[in-house]
Amino acid sequence: MINIGNLTIKEIESRAGVEFPPELKGYMEPRHQAEASKIKAGKWHCFDIPFTLVCGDMETATQIHNHLKGLAANFTRPLQISLQS
Repeated sequence: MINIGNLTIKEIESRAGVEFPPELKGYMEPRHQAEASKIKAGKWHCFDIPFTLVCGDMETATQIHNHLKGLAANFTRPLQISLQS
């Protein structure tokens, strides 16, 4: 599988059609990993194709998911959250 992209929080929001809560943005901003390979624990990287937010550990994925699950009905495009092990 080929993954393409390095989306920022603002680009994820635009693509998904939702605005993330300030608490989530504050959590995610210092944890963004620009390098797409070997996502480290406590970090995340979002691909444009496929539209997938990859987390380096379960804690990061769970924190992001818990903030987003209440917004799921408002998403205009599905965002997949996955783990890189």
